[in-house]
Amino acid sequence: MCGRYATTRSEADLSLLFDAVAVAEELGPSWNVAPTDPVPVVRMSQRHDARVVDTARWGLIPPWADDPRTGARMINARAETVATSRAFAPSFQRRRCLVPADGWFEWVRDGGKRQAYYMTPADSSVLAFAGIWTMWREQTLTCSVLTTTALGGLAAVHDRMPLILPRERWSGWLAGGGDAADLLRPMSPAELAAIEVRPVRPDVGNVRNNGPQLLTAPEPVIEAEATLF
Repeated sequence: MCGRYATTRSEADLSLLFDAVAVAEELGPSWNVAPTDPVPVVRMSQRHDARVVDTARWGLIPPWADDPRTGARMINARAETVATSRAFAPSFQRRRCLVPADGWFEWVRDGGKRQAYYMTPADSSVLAFAGIWTMWREQTLTCSVLTTTALGGLAAVHDRMPLILPRERWSGWLAGGGDAADLLRPMSPAELAAIEVRPVRPDVGNVRNNGPQLLTAPEPVIEAEATLF
């Protein structure tokens, strides 16, 4: 976790929501973002002296890595160790970002069956995952999403969840520096209550599938009626 999510807002919409300058290439919506995909991020830019909506490869590649495939294993950074990890700590101190999302997916196994669930704000507002970024070989912007212990009813779906930041915490997160414990504090009960859990179609399990149909409820199982003789 978090290994799949949806982000469908345009760069223009994100620039308004995050009070940022859009400098990203036009990505288009994705209802099934997977590791190594290009994704929108909001970060501070010295060049623009402002927040920018940029494009990053999901899966942070540390500057010392020789192979870009390293990033596929680094899509998430644990909040408990991000401040001390060799791979993540430099970015946590100086290169933090917000990762806009509509919601994220997890799977629950029930016997031999796996049910996909989608966690999303009940009011359809934007989510801001806490993220970190770095530039690999001065040409590839890459990022990771921070995760933390799942809270409340979300723990029934998975033991981890993204670290989600409400609007009033965006500026502090993007500023760099700061107190780690305060920056990494979890959602409040009120913020948690705004997240709903929806069962969705199993099609989301295949990264080739994309589109709003993935967020619809699974079709009910209809048992054949018994024939009476």
